[in-house]
Amino acid sequence: MNPGDGALVAVVEDDTAIAEGLALNLKLLGYRSEVIADGETALEWVLEAGPDLVLLDITLPKRSGLWVLEQLRQRDNHVPVIVLSARQDEADKVAALSLGADDYITKPFALAELFARVAAVLRRARLTSAPAAAPAAAPQTEPLLRFGDVVVDVQGRTARRNDRPMSLTHLEFELLSFFCRNPGRVYAREELLRRVWGLPQGQLRTVDNFVAQLRAKIEKDPNRPRHLLTVRGSGYRFAPS
Repeated sequence: MNPGDGALVAVVEDDTAIAEGLALNLKLLGYRSEVIADGETALEWVLEAGPDLVLLDITLPKRSGLWVLEQLRQRDNHVPVIVLSARQDEADKVAALSLGADDYITKPFALAELFARVAAVLRRARLTSAPAAAPAAAPQTEPLLRFGDVVVDVQGRTARRNDRPMSLTHLEFELLSFFCRNPGRVYAREELLRRVWGLPQGQLRTVDNFVAQLRAKIEKDPNRPRHLLTVRGSGYRFAPS
């Protein structure tokens, strides 16, 4: 069986050479793909076709990639999105992640790293959407994870703060539940990339960006976090209390 397993990937990119190169490599890996060159068409196509993943450039004709992402999430469409950008501006990364991107990679990128991220995001999405097998015996429920004013239901893949639902992307939830299950220990960014993202290597700044996004959602004062702590020179540690 091909690694891609026939998953449909939308390549939203106005640079023809990049778009065609990505589409060709996706095909060689067993994926199907559709190339779209502008933001307005991309939004319409994704809403109608329901792809398994979107590779979304930020700088597009008519409407930007960030606009496309915002419109998708406002319509409660949670298709996994990996944002591609030649811009190194940290504000773009923060904006993309806050709008619900599942990952962010800057150009130029190594194809091997990009497709490792594609596979990892699709794997997480499939695990999330797969129906649970009927248990042969009485089901064992995992206890709710609680800290501060946040409650995390790992099996139900939901989180609440002050009894209000929190909006988390696939990766934000994976990272939060990982920390909740492994309190007290310091994790290097490289290890988090392996264990949460499923990547043997990658851009360490990606972890920092997602930690910042989580802090904005779970901490009373994200600038002075109580739970998701930075251990200088080592990584991050989760403190439930």
